[in-house]
Amino acid sequence: MSDAANSAIDPGVRIGHVHLKVADLERSLAFYRDVLGFEVTTTRPGAAFLSAGGYHHHIALNTWESLGGQPPAPGTTGLYHVAILYPSRRLLADALRRLIEAGIQLDGASDHGVSEALYLSDPDGNGVELYWDRVKDQWPKDANGKLAMTRDRIDLRDLMGELEKTLA
Repeated sequence: MSDAANSAIDPGVRIGHVHLKVADLERSLAFYRDVLGFEVTTTRPGAAFLSAGGYHHHIALNTWESLGGQPPAPGTTGLYHVAILYPSRRLLADALRRLIEAGIQLDGASDHGVSEALYLSDPDGNGVELYWDRVKDQWPKDANGKLAMTRDRIDLRDLMGELEKTLA
């Protein structure tokens, strides 16, 4: 086996964007643009590209092969969820506020020790995780110093309290 096959990927590599097949472009825009707050950077017939902060696109939506389609059946392979990283706990709380105001139900909410995450589904049934990361030196470790992620419940009222802190 070659050295390249045994070497780890460069730590500077990042996942740049997700491209989703959707059934109804306007319905998906109402979720990603109007509820989550992403900005449309460009469109093409049957597609829209959205970003945060002026990047060319973090999320692409298209109906090219899926117009009017159905979500994959349970028990099939495919995307489990797309994870959207917020830079602070306060901004994650603001995302929760947006979801509540839009009447969107959460599928779950977990404290993983390294992060806090909200789980939901987009209008096409794609899993969406909204989360923020704690600073690395606060991540939980086991007795051997290895990462020990958790799956505890998040107190959503406490999370929403982050918004009150900024108003005080």
